[in-house]
Amino acid sequence: MNNELTKTKIDERTGIEYHLEGDYYIPNLSMPKQEKITLNKYGKIRLKYLKEHKKIEYTIMFMNGTLNAHLKEIQEIAESRVQQIIEQLKAKSDLTEDMKNTDMLYWIGTMNSIKNQAEEIVFSELIYV
Repeated sequence: MNNELTKTKIDERTGIEYHLEGDYYIPNLSMPKQEKITLNKYGKIRLKYLKEHKKIEYTIMFMNGTLNAHLKEIQEIAESRVQQIIEQLKAKSDLTEDMKNTDMLYWIGTMNSIKNQAEEIVFSELIYV
């Protein structure tokens, strides 16, 4: 570092710039700008999982500025995959659109079951890995 007392200094070895605050030189460090996103259910669950179970991966993505892009990608893939699996499970079941009018409670119960199955598959494929 430079030996003179100035407001800013640059460490020639590391290239880090410092500013004078009181008696101490503080490094001028900043995080890269990240895209602002709104997390849905899948993004929030993935974020919680990373924070609690994959702390190193979370920290690396956070420091590199790739966390938001990762969460956005996961939630987009999860939404489309859930819809795809729901359609596949509906095709395999005996569920028809006419049942909405004739046996609504059965139709709702079966659709809830199908949605829960699809989400569990997506959680194990994408979220909790």
